[in-house]
Amino acid sequence: MSIRFTAKVRRGMVALTVAVGLAVGVAGCGGGGDDAKPHGSASATKGGDPNPSTQEGQSDEPLAELKGSDGLLLQITSAQRDSGGFVTVNGTLKNDGAKSLLIPSSLSGNETEIIRNGTSLGGATLVDPKGKKRYYVLRDTEGRPLTTTGLSSLKAGDSLPVFMQFPAPPANTAEVEFQLPTFASATIKISG
Repeated sequence: MSIRFTAKVRRGMVALTVAVGLAVGVAGCGGGGDDAKPHGSASATKGGDPNPSTQEGQSDEPLAELKGSDGLLLQITSAQRDSGGFVTVNGTLKNDGAKSLLIPSSLSGNETEIIRNGTSLGGATLVDPKGKKRYYVLRDTEGRPLTTTGLSSLKAGDSLPVFMQFPAPPANTAEVEFQLPTFASATIKISG
């Protein structure tokens, strides 16, 4: 009887430890306080400011358009450096073809840990040619890529907003090369 009780207590302690770890991880990934950039840009947009910010201006004309296989098109609308040491790349994945298509699993890259989490844009990289470094999509503590996940298919003419988060290159690096499997590469400018 005492062995069962001990095993039950151990399972409870493991569950409690995991729950506390997840809570700390979520709190750590929660972002900044009241002065975080998303709050500022949202209030500027709501206020009807006649002079749009640089980021808002970039969303009208993409930083780059990359053509992929089977009529897929990736338009990169922004590459924003965050104060936390990250670069967030936002864009739109569009099916420019005449028929519905499955999103290729090769976009996830070839790392086992990322592939295990389903189809994503986890294979994306940023290359700093001056610093001679390659930056891969960040992952959370469970190995899930910090990018749009759960991609399955797109009907002809449909588009889907996407994002990818990378470690930030040095502050003096303003241009990087964006690469995604099966797509042409493009040079993009980092703002912020």
